[in-house]
Parts: sequence; structure tokens; C-alpha cells
Amino acid sequence: MAAKKKSARKYGKAASKSVKSAMHRKKSGTLKSGAGRHPKVKSREQAIAIGLSEARAKGAKVPRKKTAKKAAKKSTAKKSTAKKSARKKSTRKSTRKKSAS
Repeated sequence: MAAKKKSARKYGKAASKSVKSAMHRKKSGTLKSGAGRHPKVKSREQAIAIGLSEARAKGAKVPRKKTAKKAAKKSTAKKSTAKKSARKKSTRKSTRKKSAS
């Protein structure tokens, strides 16, 4: 029977500290979503996200955001389909003009 391979931590200890402090600030009502006149954070998920982004800024071990990659893929896919449909429309117009003449 093979022994289980021990995996490395995804998040560093510094990252968990910053998330912990963000959660405490959220509970006390001092955590805000940005600088200036932004409202207080109400959701748990948003507090975690702010803590992780603070940890990234400090240089802690935190994985990259996954949503940014997915959004980039979706936008490029939309652009390519829009280009294809535009090409189809332009070819249809040119064939109509030829048949009318």
C-alpha cells in the first residue's frame, strides 16, 4: 500500500493572518470596501477577498485569482463569435447587391 503524498499549503500563514484581521475588522464594523466614502463590508465572502488581496499586496503566499482568467477567456470567445457573425452579415449583403444588379 502506497503512502499518501503530503501536499504543500496553498495559502501561507501570513495570508491567514491578514484574512483573520479582515474578519475581525468586519465584525467590529471598521472594514470598508475601498478608500474614501465606500460603504462598510457586510458579507463574509467580501471580507475574505479583501484579506486575501491585502496579503497579495504584502507578498504573502496566495494563489492567483481564478476568476480573472475565466473572464478573459469568455471575453475573447465573445469577440471571436461577434467577428464571425459580422463577416457572415457582410457576405450576405454583398451577394444581395450582386443579384439585384
